[in-house]
Amino acid sequence: MLQRLSRGFSSLRRCGGRMASTMPTNQELAGEETEVSARVKRIRAELAADKQKLKWRTPIGDRPEDWNSKLKLFSDAEQTSDFIVMMQKPIDFSPKNIRRWWDNREERIERHMQQFIPERHKILGAELAAAHFILYRGGAAKFINDSRWHRATEDGEFNLPNKFDPGYKVEALRCDNMVLYYEGLENLRCLDSLKFLSFHNVKTFDDWCLDRISGGGFPHLEVLDLSGTQITTNGLACLYRLPQLKLLILDDPKKTLELELATSMLEESMPTLKIVGADVIHSQG
Repeated sequence: MLQRLSRGFSSLRRCGGRMASTMPTNQELAGEETEVSARVKRIRAELAADKQKLKWRTPIGDRPEDWNSKLKLFSDAEQTSDFIVMMQKPIDFSPKNIRRWWDNREERIERHMQQFIPERHKILGAELAAAHFILYRGGAAKFINDSRWHRATEDGEFNLPNKFDPGYKVEALRCDNMVLYYEGLENLRCLDSLKFLSFHNVKTFDDWCLDRISGGGFPHLEVLDLSGTQITTNGLACLYRLPQLKLLILDDPKKTLELELATSMLEESMPTLKIVGADVIHSQG
């Protein structure tokens, strides 16, 4: 019995020795960690080298050695879709196509220039900021307790304060014959004293623009001139936001049966409103 036990213990010692020999030592573990860290460092070095090689991908025109035209001031680095579309079409240098491209370019520039500038409203306030915006583009403004219409001179100059003055409250705005886009209408906002607003012959004024105006915060607006614009029956539905509106001027309220029905329903829903044609208000001569 004792011999059997001694043989069992000896076999266990031999198995334990073999298992101990197969277990990794501290030195082996340290060597593996060093190998992994070296591999990570090598991968990071390769990535850094790749980034250095990709520096040649700087866009043409942004490199120091590239020639730049002064027209670059009007470029838009974010608008690449137009360039892609242009490259997919055959090149057309006809006078008509060049003229069309130039007109589209001027329109994009003007839309950008008419965008709302928060700093201007912080300095001038909503009333004077709207007046500055309209006068600078050839319109006219009238203030409460002032019977004259303020307009810019031929040189584009006008006599208005260049900082906030609580005494200036806009009562009327004339935007007649202006080139006014949707982006610019955001400059006409929160005019609590505005009673008269005219967009006569503003060819760029459409239903979307009217929706923007109806939600601009004009609680006392009484007269709105939309003659000579691109307003349709779809846009007239948003005028319910102007509860004090008393006079609406259109080209011809009876031009089509659909328009006549829309204006009749609008007058019925707003009892104080009267819709008239442009020939009644504007002289024909």
